[in-house]
Amino acid sequence: MALTARAGDPGSQHLLLSLLLLAAWEAGSGQLSYSVPEEAPHGTFVGRIAQDLGLEPAELVPRLFRVASRERGDLLEVNLQNGILFVNSRLDREELCGRSAECSLHLEVIVDRPLQVFHVEVEVRDVNDNPPVFPATQKNLFISETRALDSHFSLEGASDADVGTNAYLRYNLSPNEYFSLEVPTTDEQVKPLELVLKKHLDREVDSELRLVLKATDGGKPELTGTVELLITVLDANDNAPVFDKAVYRVKLVENTRNGTLVVRPNASDVDEGSNGHILYSFASEVSPKTRASFHIDPASGEIKVNGKIDFEETELWKIQIEAVDTGNPPMFGHCTILVEVLDINDNAPELLVTSLSLPIPEDAPLGTVIALISVTDPDSNVNGQVTCSLKPNMPFKLVSTFKNHYSLVLDSALDRETVSAYQVVVTARDGGSPPLWATASVSVEVADVNDNAPAFAQAEYTVFVKENNAPGSHIFTVRARDADAQENARVSYALVERRVGERALSSYVSVHAESGKVHALQPLDREELELLRFQVSARDAGVPALGSNVTLQVFVLDENDNAPALLAPARGGALSEALWRSAGAGHVVTKVRAVDADSGYNAWLSYELQPPAGADGARSPFRVGLYTGEISTTRALDEADAPRQRLLVLVKDHGEPALTATATVLVSLVDSGQEPKTSRVSLGVVGPEASLVDVNVYLIVAICAVSSLLVLTLVLYVALRCWGSPTQGACAPGKPVLVCSSAVGSWSYSQQRRQRVCSGEGPPKTDLMAFSPGVPPGSVSGDSGSQQQSFENK
Repeated sequence: MALTARAGDPGSQHLLLSLLLLAAWEAGSGQLSYSVPEEAPHGTFVGRIAQDLGLEPAELVPRLFRVASRERGDLLEVNLQNGILFVNSRLDREELCGRSAECSLHLEVIVDRPLQVFHVEVEVRDVNDNPPVFPATQKNLFISETRALDSHFSLEGASDADVGTNAYLRYNLSPNEYFSLEVPTTDEQVKPLELVLKKHLDREVDSELRLVLKATDGGKPELTGTVELLITVLDANDNAPVFDKAVYRVKLVENTRNGTLVVRPNASDVDEGSNGHILYSFASEVSPKTRASFHIDPASGEIKVNGKIDFEETELWKIQIEAVDTGNPPMFGHCTILVEVLDINDNAPELLVTSLSLPIPEDAPLGTVIALISVTDPDSNVNGQVTCSLKPNMPFKLVSTFKNHYSLVLDSALDRETVSAYQVVVTARDGGSPPLWATASVSVEVADVNDNAPAFAQAEYTVFVKENNAPGSHIFTVRARDADAQENARVSYALVERRVGERALSSYVSVHAESGKVHALQPLDREELELLRFQVSARDAGVPALGSNVTLQVFVLDENDNAPALLAPARGGALSEALWRSAGAGHVVTKVRAVDADSGYNAWLSYELQPPAGADGARSPFRVGLYTGEISTTRALDEADAPRQRLLVLVKDHGEPALTATATVLVSLVDSGQEPKTSRVSLGVVGPEASLVDVNVYLIVAICAVSSLLVLTLVLYVALRCWGSPTQGACAPGKPVLVCSSAVGSWSYSQQRRQRVCSGEGPPKTDLMAFSPGVPPGSVSGDSGSQQQSFENK
C-alpha cells in the first residue's frame, strides 16, 4: 500500500489525510510516498510525516522519533515540534540518480516505546536545470571540394543530464547554402547527427566555413547549447573511406578477459595508392574511459578488450570509430559501435544490520524486534533477486517489511539458563547460477531475569554434633545454587525463626548470611536436647526475590560428662543398717541406688565393694551385686566379726574415661539375744560414736506395713502413667521418676529428669525402668526402711 502526496498540492494533501483516517498503519506494513522537485530551497515543505504515520507531534521526542537513510542523511529533515518533513540541503537529482528514469530517497522512520519502523519514499522530480552540452565548443571538419552532393558528415550530438522531456533535444543549424542537418528519428539517437552536403564546395570561393549547431531541450523554460562547426574545404583526395555498416551492434559478457576480440569493423576507399590506404582510430569525442577499456588496431580496425568490463558500471558502450585514408588531404569515414554488456552473477549480496534491542531479556514477548536488516545486490534480473534466511534451530525469524528489508524478530521463548547468547547468522542468497551468497552475524545476548529460585541439593540434611561443643563452633554448611546470573544468583541465608521450648531458635544456632555456615551459639547438652530440627531459608537478590528452604536435623551425641548420682538415702551421707548375727550367707542387707544422666554405655553402672583400710587381707563377710547394687552376706557371721561394719561401695559408669561415685554403708551386727535398735539414716556424716536406738518390734512391723502400702501405691501410680498418654508440652522439663536397679544394671534412660527431643513435632518421650528387689522374709525391717527413705526423697 503506497500513499503519494506532492509538495505544494493541497488537493493531494487532503486526499492523503482522508486515506489516513480510513487506514490503520502497522510498523513495516506499508509505505508513505512524497514528491519534491530537485533544487528546492532549504525549508521546502515535503509532507506532514507525523500526521500521515498516525503520530502526534507531542510524542515524537519522548518516543525518540528518528529518520535513517541509506543516502546522504542530511538531505531531508523532520521538525520534531510539528512533525513536518522539509528539505534540509540541496537536492540534485542528477547527482543522486544520474540518468535513471526514477529517482527517490528511501527513508526508514524509527520510533520507540513501542518500537515501530516505517518506510518512506520521497521522489525527487526532475526540473530543467541542465542545458544541452556538446563534447566540445568547436568541431573541425575537413571536406574536399570534390565531395559529391548528399555526402554525409557525422557530428557528435549534445547530451542533457536531465531526464524525460527535459532531456529531449532538438537541433538547428545556422542558415547556409551548402549544408543541411539530418537528425535521427529514433528516440535512442543511435545514429549520429549528420551534415548533408547540398551544394558543391568551391575552395576558390570559400576555403573555410563557420556554422553554429544549436541544441534545444524540451524543458520549461527551454535551455540551449551550441557548438561551432569549422569546415575547412580541401582540395584533391575526393573519396572518403566508407564502412560497410553505419552501426555495429555487439554483445559482450562482463568481466571478459583482456585481449578478447569485440568486433572488426570494415571500411573501404575507392581511391588508389595512399589515398586508398585506411587507418582506424577512435573518434576525438571518445572518452578516456572508453579508450582505457578498449583498444583498436590502426591497421586492421579490430577492437579488443583492454580493461575492466563491468555491467554494474556501464551497461552499454557507444564508441565512435573513424577510418581515415592517407591521401592529401586525408578523407574520413565514421561508424558507431554499440557494445551491449551482458550481466553475469559476479556480485554477492551485501547485508547491512542495524541492532536495536540488545541485549534482549529472556522474558521478552514473541515478536520483539531485535535488528533491522537490509540487503542489496547490484546485479540485474534474477542475479539481483535476493532471499534471506537464518540458520535452523534458532528462536528467531525474519519478517519482510519492505523490498529487500527485513526485521529480525523473536519467534520462540528464550531461557538464559539454557542458552545465554546466540550467534545469529543471516544468509542472503541471490538467484544467479551458480548463486552467490553473503552472511552477516548478529550477536544476541540474552539478559537474565530472576526466574529461578535458589535450590538445595537435598530437601533435608542430618547432622551429628557432640555435646559440650565450644560456643560458636561450625557444625554444618548449607549451600544453595541459583541458575540465574549476577544479582539474581547472589544467595543469602537465614534461619526460619521459631520457638524451641521456651527459647528462640536463634539462641541455639546461627547461619552466616553469605557463606551458609551454621554455627552453634552455645554448648549443646544432650541431656536437655537430643534433636534440634530447624529450617534454613535461601533467598536471591533479584526483584522480586525468590527463595527456598532446607531442613536440618541436628542430633546431639552423648559424651560421658555426668558422674553417677546416688539416690536418697545414700546421697550426701551414709546408709545405716542393722543385721542379725545369725543371718546366713546370701542374706540381702540393703541396696545402693544410683543413676547416670548420660545414655548408652556412658550410663551403664556397675558397683564394686572397696576393701576397708587396714583390712590385712581378711575376707569381708559382705559383697555387692556388680550391676544391681545389692549388698548381701557372703558367709554366716560369727563372733569374730566386728559389731560395726563400714562398707565403701564404688559406683562406676562405662564411659571413656569412666566417672565414679562412692556410697558409705554402716552395718551394725546385733546378737540374737538382743533387740535390734532402730535403724536410721544420718543425712550428715555418721561418726563412729553414733549409737543405735532400740526399736520396739511392734513399731518395726507398723513401719514395714506402711512402707509396703506406700510401695504398692507408687507402683500402681507408675503403671498408670506408663499406660496413659501424657499431654505435656514439647520440651517441658519432666518430674523426677522412680529408678530401681534390675539384674542388668541401671541405664541412662532411667534418670531423675526426663530427656528432651526438640524437633517441634510432637511431645517428648520419657523412658522408665522399674526394679523389684527380692526381699527375704526375715529382712522386712531392714529393706522396708530403706525403701521408705528412698520413696520419701522423691
